[in-house]
Amino acid sequence: MRRAALAMVAVAVLASGCATSPGGTVGPSVSASRPLSDITPATPAQARARVHVDLGMAYFEIGRYDVALDEAKIALDDSPNYAPALHLLGLAYMLIEENGAAGENFERALRFAPGDPDFNNSYGWFLCTQGREVEGLERLAVAARNPYYRHPARPLTNAGLCHLRLADDGAAEAQFQRALQADPDNGQALYQLAAIAYRGGRLEQARTYLVRLHQRLGPNPASAWLGLRTERRLGNHDAEASYAAQLRSRFAQSEEYQLMTRGKFE
Repeated sequence: MRRAALAMVAVAVLASGCATSPGGTVGPSVSASRPLSDITPATPAQARARVHVDLGMAYFEIGRYDVALDEAKIALDDSPNYAPALHLLGLAYMLIEENGAAGENFERALRFAPGDPDFNNSYGWFLCTQGREVEGLERLAVAARNPYYRHPARPLTNAGLCHLRLADDGAAEAQFQRALQADPDNGQALYQLAAIAYRGGRLEQARTYLVRLHQRLGPNPASAWLGLRTERRLGNHDAEASYAAQLRSRFAQSEEYQLMTRGKFE
């Protein structure tokens, strides 16, 4: 749930007053704006800052949070209060668990671009991880309903994960279904829908989601382990053995493989 640099011009008002999100959460009433990543920088200083933010995001995506922080700070030297640089600082601080600094920089970015969908998505997920799920869901709703956002599956997926933190499988499932409609290759949504179906005893449905996930993206330790347990409960011993072989041959260092060897199936 992790990814990109962005925008500051309010372009359209969604609705007067508070709007209701697709999942039923009432979010902040703000104007929808295009992500800054879609907008040409307004000044030469912002153009220079954007180069550093883009470079910092590239390092962020490969886990070099230290370099991402450095690039964001250089960008702010070029253009103080450049919102995408503040957003990048928030992301990097969040991943190194400096939560005070993360929240401060997300909030600063949103003061300059309150309707930016990327900023709202990132801050919404951050709030969810801090035990402030209701506030987080409101921010994610703002991002999801933004008509200019090209990645609505991101806040919808994050909203599903946030509902899981509240132990609300029903609300989570609805968000993951919407995320899957927006992005049919959304591996997180497919896996979580399979896991929810498994917990609910809908084993054939769980299998269907897992087959779709593995056809599109291949297995990972968690999905192979869920597949093994699903087939085990269905009594399909050949399919169970196939998943066991995958865990043994491809994911022998994983926690899931260790659970299998100990027979901890539930």
